[in-house]
Amino acid sequence: QVQLVESGGGLVQAGGSLRLSCAASGRTFGMYTMGWFRQAPGKEREFVAFINWSGSTTNFADSVKGRFTISRDNYKNTMYLQMNSLKPEDTAVYYCSAVLYGGGSSVPADYRYWGQGTQVTVSS
Repeated sequence: QVQLVESGGGLVQAGGSLRLSCAASGRTFGMYTMGWFRQAPGKEREFVAFINWSGSTTNFADSVKGRFTISRDNYKNTMYLQMNSLKPEDTAVYYCSAVLYGGGSSVPADYRYWGQGTQVTVSS
C-alpha cells in the first residue's frame, strides 16, 4: 500500500508556472506507475499525465502537451508536475495517483491509490 500527499498548488496569474509534488510513503515507490489528474468544479476528473516506474515512458493530455512536464525521483519517493504557461482553464484540484506495475493509463479507474489533491487556481 502507498499513501500519496500532493503539495505545491496555489494561485498564479495566467502565463505563470507552478511545480506540484507528490510524496509517496513506502519502500516500493519505484514499482508504481504514477499519474496526475485534475478535476474542475462541476466536471469529471480528467487525465493530465502519467509516468511509468522508471521514468522512461510519459504521456500527456493534449490540453497540456508542450506546457507541462512530469518527472520522478525514486530515491526521494516523489513525483513532480512542472506546469508552465498556465491558463485559466487549468484551474482545478490536481490529484496524484499510483498503480503497482502499471504500464500507464489515462483512465482514473486504472489507478488504485489517490492523494487528497491540491488546488491550482490560474487568474486571467
